[in-house]
Parts: sequence; structure tokens; C-alpha cells
Amino acid sequence: MEKKTLAIVGCGRLAAIVTEALNANLLDEYQLIAAYSRTKEKAQSIADRVNSTLSTATCKVCESIDELLDCKPDYIVETASPYALKEFAIEALKGGSSIVTLSIGAFADPVFHEEVQKTAKANHTKVHIASGAIGGLDVLRTVALMGNATATFDTEKGPNSLKNTSVYDDTLQTEKRKVFEGNAIDAIALFPTKVNVSVAASIASVGPENMKVSITSTPNFVGDDHRIEIKNDQVHAVIDVYSSTAQIAGWSVVSTLRNIVSPISF
Repeated sequence: MEKKTLAIVGCGRLAAIVTEALNANLLDEYQLIAAYSRTKEKAQSIADRVNSTLSTATCKVCESIDELLDCKPDYIVETASPYALKEFAIEALKGGSSIVTLSIGAFADPVFHEEVQKTAKANHTKVHIASGAIGGLDVLRTVALMGNATATFDTEKGPNSLKNTSVYDDTLQTEKRKVFEGNAIDAIALFPTKVNVSVAASIASVGPENMKVSITSTPNFVGDDHRIEIKNDQVHAVIDVYSSTAQIAGWSVVSTLRNIVSPISF
């Protein structure tokens, strides 16, 4: 059986989960052929994890995104950032590579969203959105299709996860406070790497401009708690997912890759 070729953009902790799954034969229909990261050492680490289990090295460490695209992988896993996705997505899709992404926040930009859709359709490629730290995207899509839906996305975080953002101040270490209210477009603009899941939920349902988002900071809170609520005239659904670490996002990529090649898909 000829394996599908795979490349990774963004070689941090989440990419390491993908290599862990490859080494555990959970992705035995794929072969990792290329890795790229802003830091070459991280890409080398990802390549070494896979190459060390094989008789011959198959994963190339790329020094630029163009070098990775030249490898023409069937699928590119992106675990970097919305900025990174915007940098390579169009050329990747034109070149015949489909994408599995966690940085759905990039699609809060309607111009980019439309360009990706047109490019993928014209080149018979796809963008697969991994669920990340949430679930229930199928329910959100179904309820929204029924019409007359409204939706909210409420997140609880610890204050340390908000450091280096404009909403952080030291009082958050001792005071529980709602630090953001707006729509998904506003949220991703303010927190480009922290609320990608709100954009994923909004695109699956009422759209980024209509998804009401709030973020609450709680002292000593560990992890993230994402609560999504959607209603229409007939259905009221609540999806509430707590995760103590970001590992669920990496494993959601593994799940997506398995679903792509499965004869029965969820």
C-alpha cells in the first residue's frame, strides 16, 4: 500500500504528538517526509523522532516554507499560528497539498477565507479543520443549518495564560474578572493564538461576526474551559470541554488524519 505523504509546519509540543502517533502506528497510512519551523532545531527534533524509528531517514528538515512546499506532500499539518497558515495556505493548495490546521483563527479574515475556498475547489484540494480543544462541530453545523440560530462561546482561563496580552494586569492573579466580550473576529484580533477554537465554532455555526465570545480570568485556574451554547426554535445544545493541557489539540490532529483515510468517517 502506497502511503500518503505528510509534512508538518510548526514543530512544537503539538507536532510532537503527531510524531508520537506515527511511531505508535496510529497513522500507519502516512509517511512524514518534511518538517519546517521558525527554529530549525525544533524541526530537526521532529524529524529525528520519526527517522530514529526507521531503517532510512525519510523526513527532511526544511529551512524555508518554500522548501517544504517543493516536497509536494499530500497533506500539510499546521500547528504554528494563524499568521503561518496565511503565509503558505494558498500556494500549498495550488501545489496539490491539502491542509490539516489548528489555526482556524486565520479564517476570521473573510477575504482569506474566501480565497482559500476558491483555491481549494479549483485545485481539488481541501482544508481539514481539526477540532482542537473543543468538540461538537457537527452539532453546531446541524443546528445552524436548521436556521434561526444564535450562539455563544465562553472561555475560562488562568491569568498566566493571558500574560503578554493587552488585557493582563497583576490584579488578575487575585481577582476573577471577565476580561473580554465581543465577537469571534474581535477575539482573534486581540488573542491571535489563544481563541482559535472560537473561530472554529463560529465558522461551523453562525459565523465569526455573529458568535458572541467572552473570556473570564480566574486566579489559580489551570487549563482552559470552553463552553459553547447554540439555540434555535427546536434545539438547545451545550458543549462544555475542560482540558488541563493543550494536548487535546495535538490529538485532534491525529484524529482528523485518521478520519481522512478511514472507510467509515465521523
